[in-house]
Amino acid sequence: MSEFPPCPECGCVYTYEDGALLVCPECAHEWTPGSAAQTGPVWRDANGTVLADGDTVTVIKDLKVKGSSQVVKVGTKVKNIRLVEGDHDIDCRIDGVGQMGLKSEFVKKV
Repeated sequence: MSEFPPCPECGCVYTYEDGALLVCPECAHEWTPGSAAQTGPVWRDANGTVLADGDTVTVIKDLKVKGSSQVVKVGTKVKNIRLVEGDHDIDCRIDGVGQMGLKSEFVKKV
């Protein structure tokens, strides 16, 4: 039995061959064997849309600002985001609040 590489999307080790493609049974991702793997992480918003540097996003949940009594309200638009690796994947500047780090699970792409 030959060993197939794990899924590049979710890391599942139970991939199988279907014709000329490799298929992941957990996330249904299909790819060709020998194709170049992604070089870096992929950030997705709450709806699963891929985010990129410079995108505009909207906050989908009231977020308390640590160390202050301020709250970032639902529907707040954040322009020109920067994606970073770490606990908070988005660095941005929010009007009225200032420099802030957000998690991509609490935003959606506009």
